[in-house]
Amino acid sequence: MAAAWAAGPSSPEAGAARLFRVLWLLTVTAGPWGSAAGSEEPLRCDDLKVGQYPPPLLTGPGDPQINDATQEPVNCTNYTAHVSCFPAPNITCKNFSGNETHFTGNEVGFYKPISCRNVNGYSYKVAVALSLFLGWLGADRFYLGYPALGLLKFCTVGFCGIGSLIDFVLISMQIVGPSDGSSYIIDYYGTRLTRLSITNETFRKTQLYP
Repeated sequence: MAAAWAAGPSSPEAGAARLFRVLWLLTVTAGPWGSAAGSEEPLRCDDLKVGQYPPPLLTGPGDPQINDATQEPVNCTNYTAHVSCFPAPNITCKNFSGNETHFTGNEVGFYKPISCRNVNGYSYKVAVALSLFLGWLGADRFYLGYPALGLLKFCTVGFCGIGSLIDFVLISMQIVGPSDGSSYIIDYYGTRLTRLSITNETFRKTQLYP
C-alpha cells in the first residue's frame, strides 16, 4: 500500500513534465523565432547590389552583343535591351527561372535591362559626309528623307551656301536627324551626343542610388 501510494504521485508529475517539454518544443518551433526563420525568402538575383555581379557594360561576360549593321544590342526592342548578368562566386539567390542557385561566377543569374536606340539604316558618317561635300545640292536632305528641302536646296544651290552651312552644323550636332524619327547609326563604343532636357516634372522624379 505504501509502495503504491509512493508511485501514485510520480505519475502526474511525469505527465506534467512531458507536457511541459512538448509545449516548449511547440513554442520554439512555431514561435517568433521559428516563424521568422521559416518565412525568410531567398534573395532574388535581380536584387543584388552592383558589387555582387559584374557590371553589364564593361568588358567581360556581361557585354551586350552588338549588331554590326545597327551598332545596337541585337535584342533591342522598344528602346530596351537585356544583357546577361553573372553573380559573383559564392552568391546564393533565385535566378531568372525562380530556382535558388549557388553561383560560381559562370552562370547567368538574371538579365539586366539597358537602354538602346531605334535605328533604321541612316548612318551618321554618311549624313555628315553628304552635308559637307554635296550639301549645296541637297544630297544630305534627300538622304535623310526630306525631298522637298533637298529639291529646294538643289534649285537654290544650297540657299547660296548659307543653307548648306547651317545644315552641316545641325547634322553634325545631331539636331537634324532622319525624317522617320529614328536615330543615326553610330559606333556603339564611339562618341555620341546625348541631349539632356529639364522640365517641370524633372525635380519630381525619385533619385535611385545603388
